[in-house]
Parts: sequence; structure tokens; C-alpha cells
Amino acid sequence: MSNPILFTARRVMSVAAVGLLAAACSSAATPTPPAATQSTPTQAATSSEAPGASAASGAVVVATASTTAGTVLVGPDGKTLYTHAGDSATSSTCTGGCLSAWPALVVPSGGTVTAGAGVTGTLATFTRSDDGTSQVTYNGKPLYYFASDAAAGDVTGNGVGGFVVATP
Repeated sequence: MSNPILFTARRVMSVAAVGLLAAACSSAATPTPPAATQSTPTQAATSSEAPGASAASGAVVVATASTTAGTVLVGPDGKTLYTHAGDSATSSTCTGGCLSAWPALVVPSGGTVTAGAGVTGTLATFTRSDDGTSQVTYNGKPLYYFASDAAAGDVTGNGVGGFVVATP
């Protein structure tokens, strides 16, 4: 038989952790994601590009994968990519501690970003003002991973300070 006090304490700690994470990465105006991307369960991804396919050449390949949130963008490791509402094509609202929860997708010095199969939008980079790295953008929005996504296909960050990048 479960201990109801222990269960309640764990639940309160989980809710508090999500609240702290959201507060660390929130912006003044965070829109609600489209209904099709509000799902947060996890499922293994089916990627249309082999993870890390061009990593040796310095190219970062952004591809698509099928998840429980639909077809989304994934990085070279097959993990889901996200955006933040307050970002623009030349700046990121996620700096400092926020980057621990939302690591930026960056291109190594001298590297490039390449569109894998299924990617129809515009990929580019901008130089982050806080650390000088080249962060990847998709249709003008900086891309991030969610640190709590443990495996390819996880979409646990969707609606928790970031939104998956759904593709047609």
C-alpha cells in the first residue's frame, strides 16, 4: 500500500520543479501553443535523417522526426528542438541559468547548418551576444533542446517554457 503523505510530497516537489523551470525561462508574453502541439507524452522518434549524420564535417544537420506531438524538428542527435516565444532572429531571451534547462543548438566554429530530409523552412545562424556562439534558427526563431528530454522522440518540454517546432 502506498504512503499518501509520501505521494503528496513527491507531487508537490514535481509541481514546484516545473514552476521554477518555467519561471527561469519565461518571457513577458508567452503565447499558447497551437492545439496540435500541446501534447506532452513521450515516444521514440522516427527520424528522417541519421542522427549526427554530418557531425564529423562540422555540419549540424537539422531533420524531422515523428513524435507524439506530430512531425517535429530534431537535432543531429535525434532529440526534439524547441523555440521560445520572446526570441527574435538576432537575439535569445534564454541566457545564464535558462541555458542549463534549454541548451541552445549551436554550430561549431567554422561549421554550417544543413537541412535534412523533411525540413522545408529556412535554417540560419546568429551570433549570441552572451557567449559568442553561433545559434541555429529556423524561420527566424532560435532553436533549443530541453535538458529533461532523455531520448530521441521525447517532447517533455512542449508547453513548459518552450514549444516543439512542428513541420508539415
